[in-house]
Amino acid sequence: MTGEQLDRALVEEAAKKSGLVWVTGPAGPSRPLWHVWHEGAVCLVGDGPGEQPLPALTDGGPAEVTVRSKDKGGRLVTWSATVVALTPGTDAWEATVAELKGKRLNAPDGEAMPGRWARECRVLRLEPTGVTTPPPGGSLAAPPLPSPATTREPVPAGLPRLLLKRGRKRKGRRG
Repeated sequence: MTGEQLDRALVEEAAKKSGLVWVTGPAGPSRPLWHVWHEGAVCLVGDGPGEQPLPALTDGGPAEVTVRSKDKGGRLVTWSATVVALTPGTDAWEATVAELKGKRLNAPDGEAMPGRWARECRVLRLEPTGVTTPPPGGSLAAPPLPSPATTREPVPAGLPRLLLKRGRKRKGRRG
């Protein structure tokens, strides 16, 4: 096996086993995105209501994909990709959506999901160019992106007692 074949095998195996990749477009920060590996590429769905954002990823444009280890969370491989937007109704779109649908968790609309994706979302393939990036010398840590999400408030002091009190009442009752 040549070095290029080994790199391609590493990219494929890492992407198949990981449910999350970090994708960087030509302009913008790296984002974690759920995906499926299908027919030699990372496939994504997003940019619609209730779906993940796919900023700075344009048809024909470049992207950099970093795959992390499912076990330890560390970086396994980073590779360059070409973004290919799939057109709804084509054979490639139908096959890719069937794979994505099977892996989509907590979908609000179940069987109607492919129709919603066709109307409101983008389905993309990130096809490897064959170029992998060597591991960096330093840390890849970055500050979190701005988000409307907030940290939970502390649990009210009396709540544990209330919960324990209810549990005792149920245990003590006999019918």
